[in-house]
Amino acid sequence: MSKTNTAGHEPFMRIAKRTSVSLKRKILVRLLAIVLALLASALFIYCITGLNPIAVYKAMFQGAFGGTTLSATLRRSWITIRDTMFLLTISVALAPAFKMKFWNIGAEGQVLIGGIVTAGIMIYFGDSMPAALLLIVMFAASCLAGALWGLIPAVFKAKWNTNETLFTLMMNYVAIQLTSFCVALWENPYGSNSVGIINQNSQAGWFPSIFGQNYLLNVILALAVTVGVYLYMKKSKQGYEISVVGESQDTAKYAGISVKKVIIRTMLISGAICGMAGFMGVAGIDHTISTNTVGGRGFTAIIVAWLAKFNTYTMIAIALLLTFLDRGAAEIASQFGLNEFASDVVSGIILFFILGSEFFCSYKVIINKKAKKEEA
Repeated sequence: MSKTNTAGHEPFMRIAKRTSVSLKRKILVRLLAIVLALLASALFIYCITGLNPIAVYKAMFQGAFGGTTLSATLRRSWITIRDTMFLLTISVALAPAFKMKFWNIGAEGQVLIGGIVTAGIMIYFGDSMPAALLLIVMFAASCLAGALWGLIPAVFKAKWNTNETLFTLMMNYVAIQLTSFCVALWENPYGSNSVGIINQNSQAGWFPSIFGQNYLLNVILALAVTVGVYLYMKKSKQGYEISVVGESQDTAKYAGISVKKVIIRTMLISGAICGMAGFMGVAGIDHTISTNTVGGRGFTAIIVAWLAKFNTYTMIAIALLLTFLDRGAAEIASQFGLNEFASDVVSGIILFFILGSEFFCSYKVIINKKAKKEEA
């Protein structure tokens, strides 16, 4: 009679968390993910559309940075930089809240509220204030509006421990309806269902051109807040408190940290930066307000923040990559006559592999190579 010894039996494969990962390994894993993503996308492109993958990738680059002339190349490059800075600002806004494990899904709405306030000031005070003062008032008012919008879920979380994910998500829809109301209120021309370009003739409230570049102020503001939030989270006492609350609220309370105060303060900062992004979107990009002003970037910023592990410097590269994919997908659809879904699949495949690489940076797959032993 034979029997099998099952004592101490280990599974064929198991997953374990890495204790530490070197920077070199992280870079290699991510580079490998990009190579595999390009190969998988090339296979999809060839099998489904019959197009040359190299030509498609070339079109993606042209969509973000290319052009038939030098002026066209510069124009497209600056638009890509502009959109990257907008996405970066929203992503940076989420970093403090996410580090605290307050899941602020309401960036879309907070940006819209900042945009509404900016547009209102441009419409009502554009012709009565000096240009510099107008920009300062717009900046301060948009930050304040975003902060107050972020304060609402923070107070409910701090006082009554409500679910911040659902609360902030639902507030997005409230902000969208408020935007629709303001669009109807400021409709120009009447019956167009849009605000139109605000102060098109006087350009009051528009970001000024710096060194001949219309979007340089966008870059300055975005990079300034990126550096500022990094220093705040890494070097300040309040940044340390955010980390402690995120690790364990019980530990924070034991250390004498007021968790309620940290939650409210952090969401004020997060909302204020989102409000500033609304200021950038209206005064520095679109020069109008609509429900599409943010264009879903409030949700895309969540991906940026997570991939960067809340490091605002790393967010610069990730925001650029996602903006490149977005503009590249649009160029593929235009140049090759594909529908937007096919071009978005290419972007989705690349993003899937990049997201998947984070798993292999944090975890390892262990295969049990021992042969099964049987006892007779």
